[in-house]
Amino acid sequence: PQVFGLAAVVLLANLAHYAYPSVFVLFADYRFGWGPREVGWVLAGVGVMSIIVNAVLVGRAVRTLGERRTLLLGLGCGVAGFAIYGVAGSPWLFLLALPVSALWALAAPATQALITREVGAEVQGRIQGALMSLVSLAGIVGPVLFTNVFALFIGASAPVRLPGAPWLLAALLLGTGFLVGWRHTRPAATGG
Repeated sequence: PQVFGLAAVVLLANLAHYAYPSVFVLFADYRFGWGPREVGWVLAGVGVMSIIVNAVLVGRAVRTLGERRTLLLGLGCGVAGFAIYGVAGSPWLFLLALPVSALWALAAPATQALITREVGAEVQGRIQGALMSLVSLAGIVGPVLFTNVFALFIGASAPVRLPGAPWLLAALLLGTGFLVGWRHTRPAATGG
């Protein structure tokens, strides 16, 4: 059913999110030599962009595109942003991806709305609890996954030197979420 597919999207998206808190500081130092000041400014910029997307763009996007297209646009922007992070060889290219990846924030409210509409009022609390369990699971698995991928691809025995590997993995997770979301929110799947 659609709810299970969308729950998978929630898990994949939240798992991908943990690339940021798990490896951003390590990656920024390793790849660009950024210290606390540069990292602080970048994270402040990410926060400002997130506020703008959530406060200004989400409602407009849903009204203009509908929930399904907003979900897919958000996930697609997340894929693009993380992929650029993963291959960024210079700080300016990494920074250029920030507004692209910020649009990923469009996906979460659209996903939430689609899920909420699919279940009756009598199970709303249970479905929200189940979704929070998936978010918690991502919070356990994500840091271990991304830090180990980072260590593997910068270590002495790295199969290939690729410090952006955690970002590329996050892009892959979001890409998978995009495909699952596309499949489980098709008009035939939603009845309209």
